[in-house]
Amino acid sequence: MTASETRDGVALTNLDEALFDGAETTKRDLVEYLDALHAQLIEALRDRPLSVIRALRGQKPFMQKNVPKYTPDWVPTAPVWSAATKREIAYALCNDRRTLLWLANQRCIEFHPTLYRIPETDAPTHLVLDLDPPEGSDFGCVVATAELVRQALADIGLAGAVKTSGSKGVHIFVPVIAASTEEVALATRALAVRAEALDPNLATTAFIKTDRDGKVFLDSTRAGGGSVAAVYSPRLRPGTPVSFPVAWSDLADVSPADFTLRTAPALLGDSDPWTTLMPPPQSLPAELVEQGRSIPAARAQALHPELRRHHRGESR
Repeated sequence: MTASETRDGVALTNLDEALFDGAETTKRDLVEYLDALHAQLIEALRDRPLSVIRALRGQKPFMQKNVPKYTPDWVPTAPVWSAATKREIAYALCNDRRTLLWLANQRCIEFHPTLYRIPETDAPTHLVLDLDPPEGSDFGCVVATAELVRQALADIGLAGAVKTSGSKGVHIFVPVIAASTEEVALATRALAVRAEALDPNLATTAFIKTDRDGKVFLDSTRAGGGSVAAVYSPRLRPGTPVSFPVAWSDLADVSPADFTLRTAPALLGDSDPWTTLMPPPQSLPAELVEQGRSIPAARAQALHPELRRHHRGESR
């Protein structure tokens, strides 16, 4: 076995090097994993502008949005205007195995696609809530909070699918149809507030960590132009866990550590449970969108002093 090879016309190099400190895996393991799951990954990534987290030798891991200048011309890209940086960003589109292998050789470990597909940049395909547990908690509190979200969805006639984030929490995806970026953002905020109201001792929408009081954070900020770790994406964490779909009925019986770069391929085979567990696209109820208009965005709550005083019940 050599440290280099060519696969689908892509030169793969330094395959025996450690992926990153604590990974317990090599670059070869990353290549083999991504190639084994290339059909499932491409299904999740197709036509979605892609940000990646890379771990280069001797460097601190970093997120990359703009494709590097040396990107081959056969890698599909999409120009997207960034309101934050006031410039156009050329994102990679991972639409084929060859591109995925090239990204693997670039030591791209995490894959963070947008919630929309090119060219419909104002039509998110999913509403997403990211459940983030407090430090030192067990996965049980995340499962209990996920059930609050599931109940809040059911109460308004919606359904979603759940996956481990690949870190400590879970992502709940609700497929939507005919909804704008603004409408999805508003509905996401309202859903988070509704879930919090079901058990405010367990869940919180407080954006500032010191305001959370040891509760699970219902992160509603993935809407808009934000991205989220893709299903099956490896994560830059000890042991290289991966984001993995779980049936609602099985969620209480798993741990995020069950799903790693080494274990996931055998668990999947040729199947793609993310597509089979995902409900059909649904229309957002108008009342959910309207409720969101009265709820400040999480970052606005965190940054605006008046809003923070109101949120805490403080007087001037």
